[in-house]
Amino acid sequence: MFQVLDLGPDGRLVTSDGDDRAAPPPDGTVRWIDLVEPDAPALELLRMRFDLHPLAIEDCATFGLQSKIDDYERYLFVVVHSFTASTVDPLEIQIHEIHAFVGAGYLITVHDNPLPSHEAVWAKATADKGSLERGPSWILYRHIDAMVEATEPLVLRIREQLDDLEWATIEGTGDVDLRQVFRIKRTSVAMRRVIRPLRDTIGILHRRNDPRISQRAMLHLRDVSDHIARLAEMVEETREVAAGVVASHQAFAAQKVNEVMRQLTIFSAIFLPLSFIVGFFGQNFDDLPYGSEVWLGTMIASLILVPAGLFEWFRRNRWL
Repeated sequence: MFQVLDLGPDGRLVTSDGDDRAAPPPDGTVRWIDLVEPDAPALELLRMRFDLHPLAIEDCATFGLQSKIDDYERYLFVVVHSFTASTVDPLEIQIHEIHAFVGAGYLITVHDNPLPSHEAVWAKATADKGSLERGPSWILYRHIDAMVEATEPLVLRIREQLDDLEWATIEGTGDVDLRQVFRIKRTSVAMRRVIRPLRDTIGILHRRNDPRISQRAMLHLRDVSDHIARLAEMVEETREVAAGVVASHQAFAAQKVNEVMRQLTIFSAIFLPLSFIVGFFGQNFDDLPYGSEVWLGTMIASLILVPAGLFEWFRRNRWL
């Protein structure tokens, strides 16, 4: 579905739905065209009216690309990403991909599903003509900035959950759910695969001194580039900490197993002589001189003194 927002030479904002105005704007008009859930006829319409390159249209029909920027001389083609979390499970994230064409006097955005940050930028642009007055590149900046701002709380929430699991591992306050740790690691790896190309794309965008990007937008894109670089570092740290929590938990588990095995070994060493004594005095031979109270007392005393002596010896050597 097409949505079109125009800022005419008279300073009036005009919104419309449908494909009637999905075309290059008249002189003096700044136009933002938004296409949600694109299909082949809608993309072909854009290609014909704006003379877009078939490779760019092919990219618009395919979601799952890495963030990138392509220069087609008359316009820039930019792919950027964002995340939203599930309301049920914050570790279940959805990756949103937006394709944008930035040309002289127009911005075209194409995405396959609604995005809260996009809706917020659109609502602000329809309420305040200042956004379009600053040009299409400013709208692109506002779009990228809103998407990055929406990503940061998700990263912070994941880090807080991981910090709690890390402290639980270090302090030994309870069992650590490794499934939760592995889910955090899987989520951070998925975010890392998206954020790293996005960081490079924004870095190239603000450094290229492109005439289609205003100086004001370029300056603000530099701040967004720093922001996304910090997010990339946070995601990388989260992935590393998750791997460390798994390794620490396995080390503590191995330590507990070793402690249990040590105690079992000590008890085995204590009871092993008792088995020998009982087995020795329990032999059924008539000629053995064990039919006396002295030998009976000796056996009973050895059953008491030998384990007591071994126990004291282990205690003094701090094995118990």
